[in-house]
Amino acid sequence: MNWDQIEGKWKQMKGSAKDQWGKLTDDDLDQAEGKRDKLVGKIQEKYGIAKEEAEKQVEDWSSKS
Repeated sequence: MNWDQIEGKWKQMKGSAKDQWGKLTDDDLDQAEGKRDKLVGKIQEKYGIAKEEAEKQVEDWSSKS
């Protein structure tokens, strides 16, 4: 699924994102608003990982969705 599709279906995709990144709260996911860069930032913040690693995780997740 491409990112435009994920953004358009964000309300449905939030559950999948929460399963993938359990440390993210509903509030974190609401703030991300389906925006890839915001989601990457939230993952970096919660997991204390590098931007490149967070981007890789998001890419892997979105390609499976």
